[in-house]
Amino acid sequence: MDNSEIIQALKDCNAVQFGDFTLSSGQKSNFYIDIKKASTDPKTLKIIADYIARFLPSVTETPADKIIIGGVELGGVPIATAVSLSTQYPLLIIRKATKEYGTKSRYVGELDTNKEIILMEDVTTSGGSVKKAIEALLEDGAVIRKVITIVDRESGAAESLKELGVELIPLVSSSELVE
Repeated sequence: MDNSEIIQALKDCNAVQFGDFTLSSGQKSNFYIDIKKASTDPKTLKIIADYIARFLPSVTETPADKIIIGGVELGGVPIATAVSLSTQYPLLIIRKATKEYGTKSRYVGELDTNKEIILMEDVTTSGGSVKKAIEALLEDGAVIRKVITIVDRESGAAESLKELGVELIPLVSSSELVE
């Protein structure tokens, strides 16, 4: 599918910035992709969610009634929520750690091990944060085959997730954004 509308929306909301940045992976970069600007802008978030909703049937053979949309806190949550609203698929939020109070759960929503979780991520670099969430989900019996990321910085995330048997599907590569 043509991703030019997403690229333009990311540029229009000033999600792409240039300068000297240290990424969450620890890597240095001369550009930063502030997807939080996109996920807090209703117009851009709707463009992304609607694109993913149209795109999903082409990336999974799983029947619609067997899909859960997952989002890892913090960046994946608004994207996953918007996609859940657009598709009407159930939503599962994955915390970075199990909470120590209340239900002591790592998840918000129902983890149904009979359904496939398709994770949403905002930006992937090395894939470290989403990989930790996938490992926790797999330990709990979840089925995960795909991670859809808005932007892949093309710095090893696809290879890292492949080690877990999970395919990274970027909507946009960083090279497309900075050309």
